[in-house]
Amino acid sequence: MFGGAILAVLTMGPYSILLFITATMFVFLVHFVEPVDVHHWIFGLQMCWQTFWHFYMQYQQYWLQETADSRLLLATSALMLLSQRVTSVSMDLQERKVCRPFGRTYQSKICSLIPFLSYTLYFPALLGGPLCPFKSYVAFVEQMGCRTPPSPYAIVLWKILQVLFLLVLKYLLSSFLQLSIANLSSSQESPGLLWVWIFSLVLRLNYYTHWKISECVNNAAGLGYCKGCLNGGELWNGLSDGNPLEIESSTRISMFARRWNGTTAAWLRRLVFQRCSRAPQLMTFSFSALWHGLYPGHIVGFLGWAIAVQGDYKLHSYIKPKLTTPWKKGLYACVGWAYTQIVIGCIVLATELQSFVAVKLLWTTRIALVPLASVVILIIL
Repeated sequence: MFGGAILAVLTMGPYSILLFITATMFVFLVHFVEPVDVHHWIFGLQMCWQTFWHFYMQYQQYWLQETADSRLLLATSALMLLSQRVTSVSMDLQERKVCRPFGRTYQSKICSLIPFLSYTLYFPALLGGPLCPFKSYVAFVEQMGCRTPPSPYAIVLWKILQVLFLLVLKYLLSSFLQLSIANLSSSQESPGLLWVWIFSLVLRLNYYTHWKISECVNNAAGLGYCKGCLNGGELWNGLSDGNPLEIESSTRISMFARRWNGTTAAWLRRLVFQRCSRAPQLMTFSFSALWHGLYPGHIVGFLGWAIAVQGDYKLHSYIKPKLTTPWKKGLYACVGWAYTQIVIGCIVLATELQSFVAVKLLWTTRIALVPLASVVILIIL
């Protein structure tokens, strides 16, 4: 917790107060609000607090035409990760998976709240995630002195090599895009299918690299170790947001959505999808757009993703009974992979470019016609 506080101050400067206010409010609510009501209070106040700063940055960017301070951007990103942790604990308290601390004396009550405060600010997850369950974090800290996990040096080195490979791949693809930009400018042509797909892949590589670095930090601290493996080996993938190769090999849009940013996807499913009786899928993607900042690109991208996933379910349920031979299944998988890559590419570009002008420019390209197939599928089926 102390390391997390130092890291926040050094990286975010005065904006680190955003995190400290959230942590203080969270501990205060855990102590004074009943478990049955604590989730509603924590969820409501935290989302209002986070959304206020997202809208403030949009006000700076679009109204004042100013560039947001990089420290504020970092603080807001950390605030999003903090929202995951505090709402995860509040759901645990509401569902009686975690007991609210009690003590006979005031001093014992304060000491019993330290694990909750530590969980909000512990340094491995402060800037990168992934989301670690509260009980797993507390169990790890309590067992550090008596039963430490095996040395993580080998797995950390292996994951660092994976990070280097992803960085080299990103550099090569970025160099190709830069050469293509010069050709497009001279010929005044619109970007083609291959160019848009590679650009989207470069943006996704940023996420894969960030996730692997976050895994390295957590593993180096001892978090993420899985015991009781089937082959008797040691696994350190207990805290992971996804395997890049597994994600990119998805042959369905719904499969890609489940694998992408795994801990966040599980958190959204628990927080929104399982608690909504009407249109849970649409509500989940809509809340994800709000959690990301509700930029124009987020609205278009996440709502388009919801439509694409729904269309994928409809199409798969219609075609699956007709896949009676291996060659039909293989052809369906190949076409599904290509369609998934194109649709996800448009979604990633819309969410990453964010502004309405950029989204409008994207939809003037020919590749934008492909995601419309999901709308046609929903209408027909």
